[in-house]
Amino acid sequence: MLRLRQIAFVARELDPVVDDLTGALGLQVAFRDPGVASFGLHNAVMPAGQQFIEVVAPVEENTAAGRYLERRHGDGGYMVIMQCDDHPALKSRLGPLGVRAALEHDGAEYSILQLHPRDTGGSFLEIDVQHGGESLDGPWEPAGPNWQAARTDTTLGIVAAELQADDPVKLSERWSAILDRRVDESDGMPTIRLDNATLRFVDATDGRGEGLGAIDVAVRDVNAVVAAATARGVVRNGEVTIGGVRINLVDG
Repeated sequence: MLRLRQIAFVARELDPVVDDLTGALGLQVAFRDPGVASFGLHNAVMPAGQQFIEVVAPVEENTAAGRYLERRHGDGGYMVIMQCDDHPALKSRLGPLGVRAALEHDGAEYSILQLHPRDTGGSFLEIDVQHGGESLDGPWEPAGPNWQAARTDTTLGIVAAELQADDPVKLSERWSAILDRRVDESDGMPTIRLDNATLRFVDATDGRGEGLGAIDVAVRDVNAVVAAATARGVVRNGEVTIGGVRINLVDG
């Protein structure tokens, strides 16, 4: 099992980005994790169907998130967080590939393996294990104990994440080796198919360099979401852009 479970945005200011996501996409905040304070951050996690959109923002100087904001010239995509069955097979691949762990913790219910972005390329890549979380409606620790109560029927899920790079083929091959999933170019661009979503690899053309540039989100009513996004002023050049991330709307 290898699922896309969570996408994290990084922002200079938390509340404006959260307000745009809730206002345009009809999301609700399920959890604000006090644990991220140890990284000099505060956050908000919102269910998007059976997946999650998180926004993090620095509350201290000299944080990794703050440096990332500077490197990518402002708010944008930060992390691609996946769920797997267990870590041993994944960890056995990392050493030969020269991929280091940026954060690793094995808990009784939840185990984190966050990889170093200098070794993965593209973005922070985190692959976690939720014990007892085989059902997509079951527990997901980063979203808090009662995330299901915050789920709405406007946004139905995250169906793709788009990673941009100067050499998207090379980046796709790197992620393919890490994830043990093959690269498919049948759609004219490198893609990796997960169990519930797709990773797309494209040329970086916006002057922001390598990173998580866009997500595809399935919604119940595209026209209603576009209208809400337009009213909030987050439609630019025909695209919904919130927190520096382009959000492509897909009929759910």
